[in-house]
Amino acid sequence: MTQILIPLKQHVGAPCKGIVQAGDQVQRGQLIAEPNGLGANIHASFSGKVVDVDGENIVLTIDEEQDFSTFVPIPETDSHAKAVEAAGIVGAGGAGFPTFLKLACEIPEGLFIANGAECEALLAHNVKQMSEHIEQLIRGMKYCMEMTKAPKGVIAVKGKHRMLVTRLLKAVDNEPTLDVYQLPDIYPAGDERMIVREVMDIVLEPGQLPTEVGAVIDNVETIKRIAEAIEDRKPFIDKDVTVSGRVKQKETVFVDVPIGTPVKTLINNVGGYVEPHGEIVIGGPMTGRSGDEMTPITKTSGGVLVAMPFPQESRKVGLLICECGGSAERMTEIANNMGAEVVAAERCKRMVEVNGRYRCALPGICPGQAATVMSLKKQGAEVVLTGSCSD
Repeated sequence: MTQILIPLKQHVGAPCKGIVQAGDQVQRGQLIAEPNGLGANIHASFSGKVVDVDGENIVLTIDEEQDFSTFVPIPETDSHAKAVEAAGIVGAGGAGFPTFLKLACEIPEGLFIANGAECEALLAHNVKQMSEHIEQLIRGMKYCMEMTKAPKGVIAVKGKHRMLVTRLLKAVDNEPTLDVYQLPDIYPAGDERMIVREVMDIVLEPGQLPTEVGAVIDNVETIKRIAEAIEDRKPFIDKDVTVSGRVKQKETVFVDVPIGTPVKTLINNVGGYVEPHGEIVIGGPMTGRSGDEMTPITKTSGGVLVAMPFPQESRKVGLLICECGGSAERMTEIANNMGAEVVAAERCKRMVEVNGRYRCALPGICPGQAATVMSLKKQGAEVVLTGSCSD
């Protein structure tokens, strides 16, 4: 009998509180956990029996036969916003912020932006979704514009996707309130502050929110889940995922993977590993985290990337840390897996501290780092490991 884990924290905020207990039989789509402070509802993505509920996961023994075409619908609501809240929708691009809170603002002179940048390398599920479901994307945008009172909407997508851009432009040709903006093919094109800078020609200060200049931005998959909640009463129980790297079928997109599905299932479905292989990265190559075969897919899992084995490094390493790449902890983990000794760490000179967190002043515009590299060298570093700096 197969067991799966449904994490209680798939969002910004505190872990949810389970409302089921061991021995309960649950159906796909059934509400099984509620927010305990800032958070979002969690629903069963499989039908099965609850084995355990702890502080981190709800453990299910899933039924041998699953009908993924059906689900327990969310209750009828008197507004679109309440449907989004009931469905447990969070930012599917990786941030995980509860979407009903993001949409709880009014921008009557502003702009709603659909983020289709898919800025991390290897990921392809957002582009596939936009290519195959343009009408759903447009409907979802209109729901979001209605909720935020935004008079205009823009689909932000990289210009390099020429066929997709052509189709999007044709789709909005008769939509006077919608437009398409072609983003440059640079990293991190999907960063909200970079999108505001590109689309609206406004430079947000570190820590400043898009709503402060009249913008609300949602990932295109988040918009898909909003449309499903409003039109089909479907809770957020499935996730689009790209599987790539050292696997037999590279850049394979799986649509509507039930949340809780172990990573190993997806790797098996693309023919298994290309040997030799290294760690499994959950997310994108820049900001993803290390996982394993039993790591469950969550609401924010965008990629399952199988890396090459870590090269071994005997020289002393200095870390150059920026907001757009791996954290200091992640980069230290990588260095340790390479067998290297970390002797120094410096932040990119664009990083500024805001409310206890370091933020990039101008995402996508990397400064020269000569002085930073020299500082690392003076501290004993022989090589530099950098998160994403393009200098």
